[in-house]
Amino acid sequence: MSGESAARRFMHATGKLRAIFGPAHVSSMTHEMTEENKQLLVQREAEAQQWETVTRPDGSTYVVPKDPTDRSLR
Repeated sequence: MSGESAARRFMHATGKLRAIFGPAHVSSMTHEMTEENKQLLVQREAEAQQWETVTRPDGSTYVVPKDPTDRSLR
């Protein structure tokens, strides 16, 4: 068990709870991305680049469009 990830050790430790509440999805973190996922990642990164984070003087933040006239994703 020493070579297992922390997530897998947690899943083993909570086995009885999973029997009651149902299993969590378990998948490998080292697999290759599918072509569909790669395209989705490119799309999400493009969407994220259209926004910028503004910080108020009180430290709170909010997100605004970089170009207010661009309506492509809204």
